[in-house]
Amino acid sequence: MDPAADSGEHDPTGLDLARRVAASIGSGTQPRRRTRRREVVGPVVSGSHPDDRDPQLVGNSLGRLLADRGWNTEVTVHTLLGRWPTLVGPSLAQHTTPEGYRDHVITVRASSTAWATQLRGMAATVVAKLNDQLGQGTVTRITVLGPDVPSWKRGRRSVRDGRGPRDTYG
Repeated sequence: MDPAADSGEHDPTGLDLARRVAASIGSGTQPRRRTRRREVVGPVVSGSHPDDRDPQLVGNSLGRLLADRGWNTEVTVHTLLGRWPTLVGPSLAQHTTPEGYRDHVITVRASSTAWATQLRGMAATVVAKLNDQLGQGTVTRITVLGPDVPSWKRGRRSVRDGRGPRDTYG
């Protein structure tokens, strides 16, 4: 083989050892396998332009979530109901509270029957204001509920077959 290896001299570069190892590996019985390169389906890096894999702002992500779920109208209606005093005026807003929105109907609770009557008279105007800001057909009507009153149907002083309580509140 190599005369330097037989004489016992040390090769400081280590080239003789590397050549012997390479020769012993190359003389093996197994043929060398070629490895295939994987094909890249999509881009590995996003590049200089932003895309969906980049960090997003919270507002953009929430906007996309609301649009995907179909909650845009629902959120917009509740935002406007949060500004109830600007829609109906401060005096009426002190005595009425919007409670919900479902199937194009807004439910409002009044503190007394007099304020409920007042709001029923203004319902068409309030629906028109809401539809101007939300789009036509978003709100079709307003249901006005009277005050929460105690029930007289149970207890020691209830009347089983009587006419029951009258409108004594408001």
